[in-house]
Amino acid sequence: MSAGALFIAVFLACTVEAVEATTIVLAAGLARGWRSAGYGAVAAVAVLTVVVAALGPALTAIPTNALRLVIGTVLLVFGVQWLRKAVLRAGGVTALHDEEAIFQRKLAVAQRAASQRRGTVPDWYGFTLAFQGVLLEGTEVAFIVLTFGSNQHAIPLASAAAGAAILLVGAAGFAVRAPLARVPENALKFLVGVMLTGFGAFWAAEGAGARWPGSDAALLVLLPGIAVLGLLLVAGLLRQDGARDRRTAAASPTQRAS
Repeated sequence: MSAGALFIAVFLACTVEAVEATTIVLAAGLARGWRSAGYGAVAAVAVLTVVVAALGPALTAIPTNALRLVIGTVLLVFGVQWLRKAVLRAGGVTALHDEEAIFQRKLAVAQRAASQRRGTVPDWYGFTLAFQGVLLEGTEVAFIVLTFGSNQHAIPLASAAAGAAILLVGAAGFAVRAPLARVPENALKFLVGVMLTGFGAFWAAEGAGARWPGSDAALLVLLPGIAVLGLLLVAGLLRQDGARDRRTAAASPTQRAS
């Protein structure tokens, strides 16, 4: 994988997590105060930075084939999960992820909580809300950075891509003081699910000793193939949903007549 492809893959994957983390920090800041929320967010980022710095060198010391097998398998599992959720949402089986609704819910809960000062933190609830939100979503960011970065022996580049995604999404969110509800998050999750599934399958097979035709060029067939399969599944779910609606509509006059 080229450096540019690595950067784009990590950037897109981390953008999804950054949107969700920014939503939580915004709710904490608006409801409890920006100072406490900022302390919580910075503390979580510091913890994650230490984790990446500590685990990065250890992962790069593992033999390449073993590393690719483990990382590829884990990425494949995560990718299939992301892709499954995106397909079910796009197919109308489950509700779309609504950042605006999540923001309003978090904001309402935060506004009702009692205030408590601890040390230099003006509001402990606001601190913990922001800390937990950033740590939870940031853990997936750290996972993406470590897996993609260590496999390509480019953790600094993967970290830079993740940092760029976080800064861009965070700046956009705080500029408008609202959740990034207009970001097509389900489309991003579908795209990221395709990438994680494709790269996971590619690296796991290489780690197991397989050789792909055309080497890295095989990804140009593998990734679009997974995307097409996902879109076909979405189309099938939508067609099934439409047929169910037609059956319900056709049965209604009969039920009324009886």
